[in-house]
Amino acid sequence: MIRSTVLGIGSSLPKKVLSNSELKGIVDTSDEWIKRRVGISHRHIAGEGETTASLGEAAARDALFHAQMSVDDIDLIIVATSTPDNTFPSTSVNIQNRLGMKHGFAFDIQAVCSGFVYAMTTADSYIRSGMVRRVMIIGADTFSRIVDWSDRSTCVLFGDGAGALILGSVELKESDANDVGVLSTCLCSDGSYIDKLYMDGGPSTSGTVGHLRMEGKTVFKYAVAKAVELIERICDSSKIAIENIDWFIPHQANRRIIDSIAEKMNIPIDKVIITVDVHGNTSAASIPLALDVAVKGGRIKKGDCLLLEAMGGGFTSGAILLRW
Repeated sequence: MIRSTVLGIGSSLPKKVLSNSELKGIVDTSDEWIKRRVGISHRHIAGEGETTASLGEAAARDALFHAQMSVDDIDLIIVATSTPDNTFPSTSVNIQNRLGMKHGFAFDIQAVCSGFVYAMTTADSYIRSGMVRRVMIIGADTFSRIVDWSDRSTCVLFGDGAGALILGSVELKESDANDVGVLSTCLCSDGSYIDKLYMDGGPSTSGTVGHLRMEGKTVFKYAVAKAVELIERICDSSKIAIENIDWFIPHQANRRIIDSIAEKMNIPIDKVIITVDVHGNTSAASIPLALDVAVKGGRIKKGDCLLLEAMGGGFTSGAILLRW
């Protein structure tokens, strides 16, 4: 049987760091208020010349270095983003060109903060089908370019960045099915919430970019409830007990959401990878960024069982269970 397994991982963050103290000069807020409400101390903000594509390219190159591979080894690039450099062509083909990749194919996925989980699930399906052997998955966003910097309820939350992960095919015996790679995936969406977390502009409706708008209480309630549902569902379908999962890597929305999910699922907080304090909410980049920190920091080791979970605008949501 064909399974997909992780071959490499990488990340890229803008040079500029924006602290909570600096935000006081932009909007009516304070370091104490931000830390208490969302658990963020600082975030990275894209500067001049830094874009979603440039950050994605850097993360991809880091992943290739980590995997000791070249771009010639990649068959497909999938980019998850809500903040593309251009409406078209896609960010994926932009990065394909930047990497000098002359073969294969590339496309974008837009599922907001769930984007990386959607992209990784799609890559896993392509690999299992035998259509491709190696896929570069990139989650990259520059939400600093779309937030309303006069709205303290949202502008304090978001940061910019990119994370990349390479999935490759591996042949396994049926008896070894749970020993390596992606074990199970689950995706959901509910379009009845389209007006709860959205952009108030777009090419077709207004011809403008617009700003991010969010109904915070609704998002919080849904994010926690949906995470509990997804975790229970994917563990049940995989016949893996929650207590046998070594690491939980949730979307890094804010610390209150992460803590609430862990509490409801009785997950020890020391088994949860948390980077929102230093990255902010980087949307589709948050999970691969957190993975990169944990892997290269020596926390996640070969053979560990990981559960990735995310929720984003739409609402979209998803989870992945994998053996590192």
